[in-house]
Amino acid sequence: MHLKSLAFLTVALAVLAVSCGPRTKQAERIRADSPLYIDPVYNGSTDPMVCYNPNTKTYYMYYTSRRSNVEGLGGIESVHGSPIGIAESRDGGASWTYLRDADIDYAPDPNPTYWAPEVIWHEGKFHMYLTYVPGIFDTWEHPRDIVHLTSTDGISWHTESVLDLAVRKVIDACVAQLPDGTWRLWYNNEPDGKTIFYADSPDLYHWTDKGKVLSIETRGEGPNVFTLGGKTYMIVDEWKGLSIFTTEDFDNWTKQEGRYLVDGIDGQMRGNHADVEVVDGHAYMFYFSGIRETDPETGQPVRRRGSAVYVAELIQAEDGTLSCDTTQPCLINLCADK
Repeated sequence: MHLKSLAFLTVALAVLAVSCGPRTKQAERIRADSPLYIDPVYNGSTDPMVCYNPNTKTYYMYYTSRRSNVEGLGGIESVHGSPIGIAESRDGGASWTYLRDADIDYAPDPNPTYWAPEVIWHEGKFHMYLTYVPGIFDTWEHPRDIVHLTSTDGISWHTESVLDLAVRKVIDACVAQLPDGTWRLWYNNEPDGKTIFYADSPDLYHWTDKGKVLSIETRGEGPNVFTLGGKTYMIVDEWKGLSIFTTEDFDNWTKQEGRYLVDGIDGQMRGNHADVEVVDGHAYMFYFSGIRETDPETGQPVRRRGSAVYVAELIQAEDGTLSCDTTQPCLINLCADK
C-alpha cells in the first residue's frame, strides 16, 4: 500500500473512532470521567443539557457558564452575565472537551444573562428554549423570560420569539412531544412559589400557556421529562436532591416515595438541575454539583470553587421506581443507537 493511501486510511479510521459511527455504535460502554466536565473558562458549568448533533455526528453539551472564578463577584452576581458554553464528546459521552460559547443573537440589553438552555433537534433544525435575564444583578428581583431560538449547526442561534407565558419571571424550560404530536413546555414560575407551569404548541413556534401543573404541589425547578421502559418520568430539582414524578397522561403526576436522587447524604454532594438522555435502554442522568476531585498525592477528596457536571445511570426497578448510585463509575455509550 502506498504511504499516501495508508495515511488516508489512518485518518478515516480516526474519524470513525471519534464520532457516532459504526465503531462507536458497536462498542461497549466505557467508564465516564468523574467529574465528567468542568468549564475551563469560568469553572462554573451548571444546568447541563446534552443533545446529539447529526451534522458533526458527535454529542454537544450546552450549559450555563457561571462566572465562578471571577474575583470580586458576589454569589448572586457571579451567576449573572453567564454565556451558554458548549462542550463536545467524541467518545459517546465518556469525556468532554470545551468547544466554544454559543453565538446567541438575542441581546436587547447590555451584559445579558443566559441560563438553563433546553435544546432539541427536530426536522433538520435545532430549537433552543433559553432563560434570559436583562443584565447583571446582585439580587433575584429582576424579570426573566424564556426565548425561542433556532440553529442549523447548533452553534449560531437566531431569535424566533419571546414566549408569552403566565408571568415575566420564568426559568428552566423543558420540552417534550406528547403521544398526540403536541409539544409541551414545562417551566418554573418563580412568583407562584417556584412551582411548575406548562404551555402547549402544535409546531414549537406558537405556544399557549395552560397554567399550573396542579398535580405537582412541591416547589422546585429544572423540570426534565423523559421516557424509560414504557414509563414517563419528570425529574425536579427541589434543592435537597432530585425528586421523581411519573405520569400516565402527561397531566397527572405522582411523586416517587423515598429518598431523593443525589441528595447529598452519606458524604456525597447534592445533585442539581438534571438532564436525562435515554440511549439503547440506558438512562444517563447529567447533573451539576460542586467540584470534587482526588488529590493525586494523598488520595483524599478535595473541593474547589465552582461547579462541575457529573453523570450517573438511572436504574429502573420492576415497579418502575428509579435510583442511582453515584459512588459507582458510570459506564456510558451515547452512540449505541446512532
